[in-house]
Amino acid sequence: MNYKELANLIFPDVKDISYYEEMYPERNLPEGAVVTRFAPSPTGYVHIGGLYQSLAAKMEAEKTGGVFFLRIEDTDQKRLTENAVTDIVNSLKVFEIAPTEGMISETEWTGDYGPYIQSKRGDIYRAYAKYMMEQGKAYPCFCTPEDDEKRTAAQLAAKIRPGYYSVWAKCRNLTLEEMAEKIKAGEPYIVRFKSPGREDRKIQISDGIKGKVTFPENDLDIVIIKSDGLPTYHFAHMVDDHLMRTTHVIRSDEWLSSVPLHVQLFKEAGFKAPKYCHIAPIMKNDNGNKRKLSKRKDPEAAVSYYDELGVPPDAVKEYLINIANSTFENWRKQNKDAKIEDFDFHLNKMSVSGALFDMVKLFDVAKIVISRYTAEKVYNEGLTWAKKYDEELVKLLENKEYALKVLGIERGNQKPRKDIAKWSDLKENISYMYKEEFDKISEFNYGTISDKDEISKILKLYVEKYYNKEDDKQTWFDKLKDLAEELGYAREVKEYKADPEKWPGHVGDISTVIRVSLTGRQNTPDLHEIMNVLGEDEVKRRLSK
Repeated sequence: MNYKELANLIFPDVKDISYYEEMYPERNLPEGAVVTRFAPSPTGYVHIGGLYQSLAAKMEAEKTGGVFFLRIEDTDQKRLTENAVTDIVNSLKVFEIAPTEGMISETEWTGDYGPYIQSKRGDIYRAYAKYMMEQGKAYPCFCTPEDDEKRTAAQLAAKIRPGYYSVWAKCRNLTLEEMAEKIKAGEPYIVRFKSPGREDRKIQISDGIKGKVTFPENDLDIVIIKSDGLPTYHFAHMVDDHLMRTTHVIRSDEWLSSVPLHVQLFKEAGFKAPKYCHIAPIMKNDNGNKRKLSKRKDPEAAVSYYDELGVPPDAVKEYLINIANSTFENWRKQNKDAKIEDFDFHLNKMSVSGALFDMVKLFDVAKIVISRYTAEKVYNEGLTWAKKYDEELVKLLENKEYALKVLGIERGNQKPRKDIAKWSDLKENISYMYKEEFDKISEFNYGTISDKDEISKILKLYVEKYYNKEDDKQTWFDKLKDLAEELGYAREVKEYKADPEKWPGHVGDISTVIRVSLTGRQNTPDLHEIMNVLGEDEVKRRLSK
């Protein structure tokens, strides 16, 4: 009995790996092109960290003319969540991080290196497990779960590292004949990798983000094929990344400790290992302490949270690049209208300790992103969001012609308005422009000028003598100064500041009275534009009211 005969006994009907090597040849890409992937497990909602990782992988691939693909790693069948693949596919699409190839629905994919879902690749994994066994680098293990529990208990009692290795790897030392007899007798088994490593030896790898990292060698005889015939994550990842010709594995640094095993698997299989790049987790400031953004504690960890709030996907994407590469912020200031993809992204500039996720900063970025939108885009995206989450906003936007005028206020100029960070802000920011909403306002805070008679006097004189719907902005403002002067207020703010005892107030206080009377608030976008959109009749109605 030799290893080839044992492999044939265990895997009698699998193809030789030469079949798959020919089916999945080296990719025809430009020299230096990078092939990356996002390979999530469909076990729950999409985490913002998954988008962060995907964005880094896609940008790294695209800048070299390479490929970014989506592979679903569903070998742990017990943890699968219904429609999780659809959620992953849709999230990448919504945030414009769609892959070049890979899964496009729960069951479909595009590309020449599929299937891109591990549960459909069983024959491939068995072929490579057989190949490993033929070389004496894998063996069947007949240990039961009870055997594993006893071994672990004994190791813990002896205060030594638990695991299946060295003298504790019981089945490793069976003869080939003993293994064959047990298989013929129908004993259940799994297949283990036969590690050549020793924990007292070190290996060093060059991580694409963390730089040089040193580890003890792997000496564990890990399971590569489970009792259900499916591979473990470790083995499947090696086979898939080899056949899909992945050049860079960009993943969370929770997998950093697995590098010695993964590099060893590639080496023992005779394949070139990809370059590993481990991304530090996104962190959160929690009362002065940094911790990982948690699925359990933090709503912002879920990608769906941003849809519910109405933060535009391109704002989230822009913010993620901002925390991925600190040079992006200055680049964006100098390239306001450039596409994100034009930015020269670098993996080795990513934070080693973990970027801090700040919702306030995200909203600031979103305000800038939305400020660059046209009124039409704000209308369309705001309405799409409102149809899912806010019926009252849908009603406000029913008159598209008027809504576009409202949303066009202070938009498209050199200093556009930056008061909207998310579509859930929209109703609050425009409601006063609608008669029925404005008439619900019961309290008006006029600021410095609080005397009711004085307010009435200002408004009456403004309507009767100074208001003209035809005035351009400069004429309109000059008339406000004239109004202020006639009422005994300082014509200029600096004039008032030079001698505040001389005046009851200044032109800014006068304009605030008019602003509050028209909008119910002291801070709004450009008042002249607001008045033009409201129209003469509504302006006079509100000022008279």
